[in-house]
Amino acid sequence: MPMLTVHDQPLPYVAKLPERPADAVTLVVIHCTELPDLATAREYGEKALYENGTGNSGHYYIDRDGAVYRYVPGTRIANHVRGYNPPSIGIELVNRGRYPNWFDTRQQTMTEPYTAAQIAALRALLAQLRSEFPNLHEIAGHEDLDTARVPASDDPSREVSRKLDPGPLFPWNDVLPGSGLTRIRANH
Repeated sequence: MPMLTVHDQPLPYVAKLPERPADAVTLVVIHCTELPDLATAREYGEKALYENGTGNSGHYYIDRDGAVYRYVPGTRIANHVRGYNPPSIGIELVNRGRYPNWFDTRQQTMTEPYTAAQIAALRALLAQLRSEFPNLHEIAGHEDLDTARVPASDDPSREVSRKLDPGPLFPWNDVLPGSGLTRIRANH
């Protein structure tokens, strides 16, 4: 597999994120941005949401053309999935998802397919991460780990899933074989 080009674009608050040794990483979590484009995802990632001046972001972002960007080094803990941040690396694929009506009961179907370039880049990135992080053996979708439900924006008496990414169009059968990773899900 050819060496993957990763464009380093650290978030402004990277130095404020907790450090961890490479051998602490055991899990990769696949996300989709649920935003229209990479620029909007970057804006969301740069927002300071916590008292320590950090925000929510994946470690890596893969644009529709397969370009890979690193916003947070894997040796820092990013805020990308409730309850699983310390041992995991978050990879975000640019995809509209349910944008802009994430919690509207009428908009819970994700319709944008992932591009072949994104999946090829993801496979190459996973292979690279396996060599950089010796204990990396598990993979999950955001929806596999964050199973919380929230009141719907159009009808608060109904609930929708807080997270649905990477969603039903994510090609697990193209990603898992040969990855050396085992898919896990939260205990229900």
